[in-house]
Amino acid sequence: MTVHERCLSRRSVLAGAVGLAGGAAGCAGDDGESERAGDGSADGGTTAGEPSGGDTTDGDVDGDGGTSEGLDLREANVTGVELDEREDAYRVATTLLHDDDGEDGYADWWQVETLDGDRVGRRDLAHPHGTREFTRSTTVAVDADRVVVRGHDRTHGYGGQAALVSVPDGAVELVRQGSEPEPFADR
Repeated sequence: MTVHERCLSRRSVLAGAVGLAGGAAGCAGDDGESERAGDGSADGGTTAGEPSGGDTTDGDVDGDGGTSEGLDLREANVTGVELDEREDAYRVATTLLHDDDGEDGYADWWQVETLDGDRVGRRDLAHPHGTREFTRSTTVAVDADRVVVRGHDRTHGYGGQAALVSVPDGAVELVRQGSEPEPFADR
């Protein structure tokens, strides 16, 4: 191998490594999302600061798409929500758990809605996240005492576990809906 061929080989390896590192940084880096209310910006967030406390499930995944906690991982399950009050809006950090490895679909968005089901904000997710919990944020204007946060996946739509969130104090009640969205208007 000539010196010129070794240089090209090293350059190819370095270029490939830089490309991989850049791709991974898009998933593990800073949020980088827009601060506009309910903008539905594409996924680019971080798993740091997850409300549920980690980036892995607490239970073992079984063959039926569930965990020892009883969540159906075929559904996009909300496992935690944190609110951070801004001037005239709230930054909503939502943690989802979904088995993105188990089928063609993946958790493709989550949304914040009123108890009547009117959407006030949505966060689009651009790619699968495997079987680990992950947290993404968006900023929404909220004019209600309580809101619902629901996950959505490409195959099953809404379903799984949702969160009923008290806006003044940030208290979260996790509600297992099953395969269909639970109505919250009477709560």
